[in-house]
Amino acid sequence: MDKQTRDAEPDHPSKTDGVAAPGSTGSISLKRSKKTAAGVRHERKTIRPPKTIKGAEHPKAHTIPISLGAMLVTIGVVYGDIGTSPMYVTKALLAGNGGIGSVTQEFVLGSLSLVIWTVTLLTTVKYVLISLKADNSGEGGIFALYSIVRRFGRWLIIPAMLGGSALLADGVLTPAVTITTAVEGLRTIPQMHALIGDNQTNVVIITLVIVCILFAVQRAGTSKIGRAFGPVMTFWFLFLGGVGLVSMLFAPQVLLAINPVYGIRFLFSPHNHAGIMILGSCFLATTGAEALYSDMGHVGKGNIYATWPFVKVCLILNYLGQGAWLLANQGNSALVGIEDLNPFFQMLPDMMRPFGVVLSTLAAIIASQALITGAFSLVSEASRLDLMPHLQVFYPSETKGQLYIPLVNKVMWVGCIVVVLLFQSSAHMEAAYGLAITITMLCTTVLLFIYLHSVRKLKVFPYVFVVFFVMLEGFFFGSSLTKFFHGGYFTILLAALIMSVMLCWYAGTAVERRQATLLPVRNYIDQLARLRDDNTYDLVADNLVYLTNGTNTDYLDRDILYSILDKHPKRARAWWFVNVEVMDDPHTFAYSVENFGTDYIFRVHIFLGYKVNQRVNAFLRQIVQDLSASGELPPQKRDYSVYKRPSTIGSFQFCMLRKTLAPESDIDSRERTAIALKYAIRSFAGSPAQWFGLENSSVFVEYVPLFTKFKSVSKLTRIAPNERP
Repeated sequence: MDKQTRDAEPDHPSKTDGVAAPGSTGSISLKRSKKTAAGVRHERKTIRPPKTIKGAEHPKAHTIPISLGAMLVTIGVVYGDIGTSPMYVTKALLAGNGGIGSVTQEFVLGSLSLVIWTVTLLTTVKYVLISLKADNSGEGGIFALYSIVRRFGRWLIIPAMLGGSALLADGVLTPAVTITTAVEGLRTIPQMHALIGDNQTNVVIITLVIVCILFAVQRAGTSKIGRAFGPVMTFWFLFLGGVGLVSMLFAPQVLLAINPVYGIRFLFSPHNHAGIMILGSCFLATTGAEALYSDMGHVGKGNIYATWPFVKVCLILNYLGQGAWLLANQGNSALVGIEDLNPFFQMLPDMMRPFGVVLSTLAAIIASQALITGAFSLVSEASRLDLMPHLQVFYPSETKGQLYIPLVNKVMWVGCIVVVLLFQSSAHMEAAYGLAITITMLCTTVLLFIYLHSVRKLKVFPYVFVVFFVMLEGFFFGSSLTKFFHGGYFTILLAALIMSVMLCWYAGTAVERRQATLLPVRNYIDQLARLRDDNTYDLVADNLVYLTNGTNTDYLDRDILYSILDKHPKRARAWWFVNVEVMDDPHTFAYSVENFGTDYIFRVHIFLGYKVNQRVNAFLRQIVQDLSASGELPPQKRDYSVYKRPSTIGSFQFCMLRKTLAPESDIDSRERTAIALKYAIRSFAGSPAQWFGLENSSVFVEYVPLFTKFKSVSKLTRIAPNERP
């Protein structure tokens, strides 16, 4: 860029009556008015959506009422992960204690007591009773929680990114683990064993087929998936509770495990062969708790409150039933030789076992859904917070909280396939299972402390809460660290990769925020008028359209005006600056136009329901026809056409702006790296032209410099043509 061009650029708001934008240029929204150099206050003029909205059916679409249908969806979508824990928790506890030959009443009562109170304290108390109250307009999850408390400290971004990254990483692993475990469980049925055999390759192939089907149906939406999965999971929990209750009849003393004293006593008992590491196996019983919080936006907190007691009772009954079976068979020498003895299947009668294995396989497949839907919610929240690039989002159902993000679905799809191919067996995958979730839970605890202390203004309880749960989850984290070298490293590395993406995006956005500026449109009306009539420049198009994210009507991002006026002036008969805003109502169709008293500058705000396909090209043509019919847009004469009567509306071109960092920009290497990495990540986020239905339109991408201070250079000295310095 030459000096003349740089001198023509408005470097400071004081020179241009501009307003420094508080956010990144990709999502500019002024929160309050700003002063100009003269001290005059310019009031913000932001277009508001109409109070009466055409096609409105759900005035509060994000509020999901409690109903039997919604409760069925909740059971099908939310509890899959935690609902399959009885299949492997007791098995892991038994293996860590030396097998069936080492079973004693102290072990059964103590270990089950630890499981029951782990579920009670972490899932019921922390998440159901406390976390669900910390929602952001109905949305849950660690990023929604961060958005509530972030004003109380910049450092809070660290636990938010760390916890969110760990949860997303575990979400990639969970479908692979649960589905592989279920497929391997089919071998316990003689007929299925004859079909599958002992060749692990067959298990891998079947697992990959199921994984592909699971991710392929995500586009249908969690509401439709929940209606399909809900009845199966409801029957699954009834099955868990029923078989557990029947098994308890043979050893009713197992009910003593409800007393927490047995768990604490056994934790520090010399008969506890696993020591403190037994908590790592107990923690598997509550790995779905964080996903429960993240899925709140999909099903509504009321439906979680209504269904959790039923789910928890069924889980506890099954754990107690497995404990009763262990007590009844502790001296059974015939069971000692069974490899990987699983009390969950062994306590089933022989005639019922094939049915139980098939049902558990279905439940394990459904378990993957909780993490997938939770990942959609987490990424959506991260995008709103500018921690991740803005992605294309679909809302397949009538409820806005139930969303589908194609790119996230594809990434998790590929990730699950990689995990299955890399680890091959569930035994190898389980070594990594749950480690990352302990990190997420610790981070959520920190953010909840800030919420309780600073938002709810509670005095004593927040300190009791944070001390108790940090110590508890710290124990779980320490016990889970033993899994690191046996597969846990994969989850941690994946979490680190996701967090690095967030850090790069966050750091790059911070650099952009320091230079982002909004300029008043009215100050440039005269220049645009002269450019429109300046025949020395070719006509780019009759109508030149820029898509913006700003809702401020009177101001535009400086880069847009720079593109039109400075970066080879773009002459047009009319300039259109279009903003699309997604509304909470599913079927909104509305727009507003500000023409600044001209017939060639149009600031358009399009309000669309979240169920409406954002075909900007089609909607804009309707708006243009309306303005042409009203006389606000003068006829644009066309001399040539395939029709007998040419249209009075001319050609359209859409300009997509992309920022680039000039080599001579005066920023340090760290900031330059942050910007470069952010723009590299952005290239994988998809094409806005496709999101807005402009695939078949005339679209061109223009790169504009990221306005920063440029490095000073030494002044050159002019010498004679034949002279050498």
